[in-house]
Amino acid sequence: MNCTEQITKYLEYCEFRKELDRNTLKAYRIDLKQFFEYTMEEIPGREKIEDYITELHKKFMPKTIKRKIASIKAYYNYLEERDIISDNPFRKIKVKFKEAIILPRIIPREEIELLLNCIYAQEKKTTTKTYKYWLRDIAVIETLFATGARVYEISNIREDSVNLNTGLIRIMGKGGKERYIQIASSEILAVLKNYYSENINQIKGSGFFFINNRGGRYTEQSIRLMLKKYTKLAGIERNITPHMFRHSFATYLIEEGVDISCIQQILGHSSIKTTQIYIHVAAKKQAEILRELHPRNRMHILRDIA
Repeated sequence: MNCTEQITKYLEYCEFRKELDRNTLKAYRIDLKQFFEYTMEEIPGREKIEDYITELHKKFMPKTIKRKIASIKAYYNYLEERDIISDNPFRKIKVKFKEAIILPRIIPREEIELLLNCIYAQEKKTTTKTYKYWLRDIAVIETLFATGARVYEISNIREDSVNLNTGLIRIMGKGGKERYIQIASSEILAVLKNYYSENINQIKGSGFFFINNRGGRYTEQSIRLMLKKYTKLAGIERNITPHMFRHSFATYLIEEGVDISCIQQILGHSSIKTTQIYIHVAAKKQAEILRELHPRNRMHILRDIA
């Protein structure tokens, strides 16, 4: 079996056995292609791998380097498990570097409020034909902020994954991991019920909960374009993406004192280390609050310091 066939078989294993999501599979495919184009060998050894890692450090940021190395390492682990190789070179390769902390971008509360008010105001401008699509758009955005789910998770929610009586939604996350999120707001649940009743035939026909104008799945790209349209309509200059709702969801819950392990579970993070980034964002906000609103700032203290 040549290199190309082996990679194809590996990616099929990742898709159907490990049930990895399409974004991870896409990253694996790109990373492995770049690796083998550089090394020009079917199963490169330690020296070639070390050379490639050095090359990665010349071209990419630490986060990207870490991902690309992880993709290659996972492939070699697969080869070892299948007895295709007896000596895994990654057991002797140590790569350590410090990643700069990149704080996630969040949407200011006032802009979320402005955006939602703008979308709700559009109801008056809808026609009999466009009303159900307006309902879908507001339902999608409300669900993004209510659940903190990823945009592809929202896009792929199945009809039978939503219980409109209890407000419980089943989310299929990375690697096919399943989790449940509660829609706790009666107002949002009412929006979802209204949307469902207006689009029930198309929803049942497609099997997906959120559908496009043709009755198919409402894709991630369509959601991004829809959000961009309403952001512009609201007069918000900031480039708001669906993922920023996820960041905002987590950050504002931490600011309200919600336990981080609870947020980890809701977001579907496998490691709490991933969730801890939101503590940095909340701490930044805390510093701003203390700097601007601490009562000590308004006290008149007579002091004589030599």
